[in-house]
Amino acid sequence: MDKNIEILIVKFLTRESNVDELRQLELWMSNPKNEILFLEYIKTNTFSNMAISKYDIKIAKKNIVRSIRKEKYQIYNILKYIAAAVIIGMFASTYLFRDDLFISPVESVPVVANDIKAGTNKASLTLSDGSVVLLGKGGSFQSKNAKSNGEEIIYGTTKNKTPSKIAYNYLTIPRGGQFFVKLSDGTQVWLNSESQLKYPISFIDGELRQVELIYGEAYFDVSPSTKHKGSKFKILTDVQEIEVLGTEFNVKAYQDENIIYTTLVEGKVLVKNNNKTRSLKPKQQSVIDINTNDIKVQEIDVNSEISWIHGEFIFHKKPLKEIMKVLSRWYDVNIIFENKSFENTQFNGELSRDQKIEDILELIKQTKIINAYEINKNTIILK
Repeated sequence: MDKNIEILIVKFLTRESNVDELRQLELWMSNPKNEILFLEYIKTNTFSNMAISKYDIKIAKKNIVRSIRKEKYQIYNILKYIAAAVIIGMFASTYLFRDDLFISPVESVPVVANDIKAGTNKASLTLSDGSVVLLGKGGSFQSKNAKSNGEEIIYGTTKNKTPSKIAYNYLTIPRGGQFFVKLSDGTQVWLNSESQLKYPISFIDGELRQVELIYGEAYFDVSPSTKHKGSKFKILTDVQEIEVLGTEFNVKAYQDENIIYTTLVEGKVLVKNNNKTRSLKPKQQSVIDINTNDIKVQEIDVNSEISWIHGEFIFHKKPLKEIMKVLSRWYDVNIIFENKSFENTQFNGELSRDQKIEDILELIKQTKIINAYEINKNTIILK
C-alpha cells in the first residue's frame, strides 16, 4: 500500500483528518479494490486475529448506501461508517464494550422463545377530518395532498396554491416504529419510535411555517426561508420554541423524560424557554430541565445523537438505564432491572438497529455487569 494512503487511513482512524485528506481518502476508496485494501489494513493493524470476509465488505457497502441515501452524512461520516461496518461485521453485527474492557465476539447466543422484533417503518396518520390511516410496509395511501408507499409520506408543494385556511395532519409513530415525512414546503422530518408530529397539510408562502413535536424524537432538515418569501420556520414542544434559520437538527422530547434535548448539526437555531433564549452553533446541544426550566448549552458528539436515522445506535458513556430506555422503544418491550445497581453503569457501543435483541443482551451479559437476563413475551428482566 502506498505510504501516503496509509497515512491518510491512520489519520482517519484517529480522527485527525482535515477535509482535503478525507476527500482524498474517499476518492481512493471509490475503487472496489482499494476498499478491500482498507478493510485488510484494519484487520492487520487493529484486529489481527480476525479474518476479513465478503460479509464484512457487504456490511460496509450497505452502510455507505444507507448514508448516501439519507443524504445526511458529510465525507467524514461516510468513511466512518466503513470502519464501523467492518467492526460490526466482525462482531456478528454488534460490538459493545465497557470502559477499557473489550468484549470478544459472541460464539453462541442462547435461543430464547419470544416474538420480539426490531422496529420497522410504520405510523398512523390522522387526517384533518379526524379519520385515521395506518401506514406501513406493503401498504400505500394517496390523497389530494399526499401519497405514501408505506415507508414514507410525501406532501405536494404549495407553490401557486393559497389555502383558504390551514388544516393539520398528525403523524404518530408507535413503539417499535419509525417514519419519514416530507412536508409541503420541502422540509424533511425523520420521526423516531413513540413520537407524534402535528403539521399543516399546506404552508402559506410568506407566513410563519410552524409545526409541533407533541412528544418523542425527530430529526429536521428544514427548507430555508429564502425559498418561501422569507417565511420563518418554528417548532414547538411542550416547554420550548425553536426558531429555525435554515438548518438540520435533532429534537428529543419524550413524555417519560424530564429533559428536552435539541442538537444542532448545521446552520443555526434559537431555542426559547419562558424568557430565556439560547443560540446554538453546529455540534452544540441545548438541555432544558422541565422541572426547573433551566436551559444550558453544551458541546456534543453529533454522530451519537443522530445515528438512529442511519439505522444505528451509538452510545458514548451512556448509563445502562438510558440504553435500555432507547432499546425498549425500538423493540417495543418492557425492561426491568432486578438489580438497580446496574442502572448507572456506563457503556460505549455501536449497534445495528436491525440487530436481534438477544444478541445485544448476550453481549451485555459478557461484560459481567449483569449476571443473566430473562425474556417473557415482551418483558425483559435484567438480573
